[in-house]
Amino acid sequence: MQAHYAKINIMNTFEVLEQYRNYMLAVLGRSELTIMEYTYDIVNFFRFWKRDKGLVPKDTPLEEIDITDITAREINKVTSDDLLVFLIYLGREKKQSNATRARHIASLKSFFKFCHSKKHLIDENPAYDIETPKIGKRLPKYLTLTQSQDLLKAAYESPSEYNERDYCMLTLFLNCGLRLSELRGIDLDHIHETTLTVIGKGNKERTIYLNKACLDSIEDWLPKRAQMNIKPAYKKALFISKRGTRISDDMIQIIIKNFLMQAGIDTRVYSVHKLRHTAATLMYKYGHVDIRTLQMILGHQSVSTTQIYTHVDEQQLQDAVNSNPLSNFDPDKDQ
Repeated sequence: MQAHYAKINIMNTFEVLEQYRNYMLAVLGRSELTIMEYTYDIVNFFRFWKRDKGLVPKDTPLEEIDITDITAREINKVTSDDLLVFLIYLGREKKQSNATRARHIASLKSFFKFCHSKKHLIDENPAYDIETPKIGKRLPKYLTLTQSQDLLKAAYESPSEYNERDYCMLTLFLNCGLRLSELRGIDLDHIHETTLTVIGKGNKERTIYLNKACLDSIEDWLPKRAQMNIKPAYKKALFISKRGTRISDDMIQIIIKNFLMQAGIDTRVYSVHKLRHTAATLMYKYGHVDIRTLQMILGHQSVSTTQIYTHVDEQQLQDAVNSNPLSNFDPDKDQ
C-alpha cells in the first residue's frame, strides 16, 4: 500500500494539495505515512468528483483520472453534497468499512479546513458539518506469551547469515513496543548504555530503557555488523542490509513475516505492527505497568490511545467467573 501511496504523491497531486502536504509536515508534524494516507484520500475524492461532475467520461477508471489541473476555483465548487455522494460511493460500491470511511472524512475535513481557514482559498468549508461514521472499538490483536516465545525461538534458531540482526530486531519489537519506522531509524549514537533514543510520530524523541534481552541481542549483533561492508552514508545505522545500506521497511516486514510462518502463526492476522500491540499487552498484563508509564514507553500523545491495552482477555474473564464462590455449588451434594 505504501508504494501505491508514493505513486500517487509523485504523479497526481496539484498545487494546493502540495501546499497542504508541506503544511502537515512542517507545521502539524505529521508522519510520512499519515501524509501519504491523507494524500491518497484527497486524490481519490477529486478523481471521483471530476467523474461525478461529468468533467471526464463516466466510464473512466478512477485511477486514470488526472487531477493536476485542480485549482482553487475547482475546490471552491465542492459542496457538502459532493462529499456525501463520495461517502455513499465508498460505502455502497467500494464496500469500505466505517473505519476506512472515517479516515477519508478526517482527511477531507483537514484539507478543506486548511483551504478555508489557513489559505482563505474557499468561501465556505463544505466538510464542516460532515459527521464521522461510528466505529466500534476493536481490541488490538496480540500474540500470547507462548506465541511470543515461539517467535523468538524461530528467529534465534534461524540459519540465516543475518541471524543476529534479525533476532535483535525482533527482540526490540517485542520488548520495547517500537513502531516499524522507529526501529528502522535507530542509529548507533541513539544507544546510551542502557537507554535508547527513538524518533517517533511528529519527529518527537523519547527515551526507552533497555532490558537484558535487548542489551544482549544488540551486543551479539554489533560484532557481525562491524564485519559488513557498510556504505559511508549509512555508517551510523544500527540495522544494515546485505547491500550495506539501512535496512528497508519492506525487508523488515518480510523478515518478520517469515519468522511468524516458521513459528506457525497466522500471517493474515499478525504483522509487524501487532508486535507493538503484543509488547504493550505483555507489559500491562504480566509487568503490571500502569497506564501512564505505558503511554510514555509507547510514545502516545493521549492516554486514551494507550487504554486499548488495558482490555481484559478471555482467560481473565474465565478466571473471574471461576473465582465466584458459587462456581462449585452442586445441588445434588450436601454443601
